[in-house]
Amino acid sequence: MAREKPPRSEEQGMGRTLRQDIARGDFQRTMRRDFDELKELFIDGHRKERLGEMSRFKRWFYTVGWLLKSLSFKLTPARRVLFVLSMIFMLSSHSFTFGEEDGVVTVKTDAAAEVILIFILMLELKDKLLAQSELEAGRVIQAALQPDRAPSVEGWSAWLLTKAANEVGGDLVDYERLDEERHLFSLADVAGKGVRAALVTTRLQATIRAFAPESTSLSQLSSKINALMYRDTTRNMFASLALLEISPGSGVVKLVNAGHLPPLAVRGTTVEPTGKGSPAIGIFPETAFAEQTIELLLGEMLVIFSDGIPDAKNERGEFYGSSRLTDLLAVSGGLSPEELGTRITSSVARFIGEAKVYDDISLVIVKREG
Repeated sequence: MAREKPPRSEEQGMGRTLRQDIARGDFQRTMRRDFDELKELFIDGHRKERLGEMSRFKRWFYTVGWLLKSLSFKLTPARRVLFVLSMIFMLSSHSFTFGEEDGVVTVKTDAAAEVILIFILMLELKDKLLAQSELEAGRVIQAALQPDRAPSVEGWSAWLLTKAANEVGGDLVDYERLDEERHLFSLADVAGKGVRAALVTTRLQATIRAFAPESTSLSQLSSKINALMYRDTTRNMFASLALLEISPGSGVVKLVNAGHLPPLAVRGTTVEPTGKGSPAIGIFPETAFAEQTIELLLGEMLVIFSDGIPDAKNERGEFYGSSRLTDLLAVSGGLSPEELGTRITSSVARFIGEAKVYDDISLVIVKREG
């Protein structure tokens, strides 16, 4: 019987991988951006000021030194010892001979330094891959909890979007049908980033869904959410929150703005900001949340957005700003919420270009239909 050939490995060869990496054409831009992010993470403001006063060569020398020092303090104690040892070996450049006449081994310190650094790199990469796996699981859970992007309400059209800057997001966009006459939309922005903000966001979503059906007003609902968040989170954890309630066949919109950017009412070519609102959720143990009432005529829209839109920055450090958003909304007549939302996100993406996205982008758009 002929022996079967073992299945061919699906793993791609290193040579082909490197050719594809080079063919991407963004090597210099990526490395420059990574280096800028490295300096942003490891070099504080005082040292940045000092670097600005130095000559080019001296600035490069100090930058490398400060990066290496800051990096060592981010390592675990054992890895920090190995890292410092590798630096000593690399600078000393000596050779050591071990064994006797029957077996002699010569070890160069610079080669030993390279082995130690590769070992540390492998350990750090292992930690990163494990963390990414956990973050990916969190992202999947967050995606599963997101509502339909275009919920159906008689007499209205709506569109929802939340796009995390990282693996998991700190923004909340949600929709819940409370009963036949009440439909609730929520947009929240939790302070901070990463896993901590994502956990608070998930807790906030569960709190809103639990309290909303039994609350008689948005003011009452906001007070319940605030009391629970103040009790169960640390004092530096809070969230801006916008709650929006609409009813089938009615143009009346009920709104509570708790520390959030004022939603914008789009009336033809006129864009009107709504009231500033109340304090954010979780800052004070007891807060009175004012409920606003807005009347939308046929074809008019209300746009709620997170600060990830006006605070988006391009490579030159310029902000997208509120004026660009307002100008775009002023010429959006006749668009559906989905078309408008796509136009907004595309405009922000073009403005950002190749710059890193630092904040989540979220939108809730509702439009009064015939």
